[in-house]
Amino acid sequence: MIGRDRFNPKRRLQPIARTTAERRFLDALARRVRYGGNPEHKRNPGDFGLTPPSSPRPGKTLCDDANVHRRSEAVALLQAGLRRGLVSAQTRNDWPQNVWAVTAAGIPLEAELENQATGSYHGYPMPHNDPLREDVLKRWGSR
Repeated sequence: MIGRDRFNPKRRLQPIARTTAERRFLDALARRVRYGGNPEHKRNPGDFGLTPPSSPRPGKTLCDDANVHRRSEAVALLQAGLRRGLVSAQTRNDWPQNVWAVTAAGIPLEAELENQATGSYHGYPMPHNDPLREDVLKRWGSR
């Protein structure tokens, strides 16, 4: 994989949800979130139902490398990221632009909003040189 050396400087973690209302809002989003997927981040299509089925592009991080092979796994990780408050400060139609999660094997993932009307995201493993990677791991581990 070709490493990325530039990242969107607008990406930043939202402060941790402290009030009951903030936590309820994130929980409500977690119940409605969807995973659409992106064939550029898949070597094997699994049960994602993507068109084209898989189309890994050089330079893209692959979900396969994070052992995320089923849509249900991707949705569960999105839900966990929302419930833990690992969301971006930037929102679109109440949906965070990004949601972060960490797999059971300790691999940090980033999901990007692809449809603000439906709350659908696509995700990928975070590159090792991503400046937010350590922040995501630290916050995930503190919960």
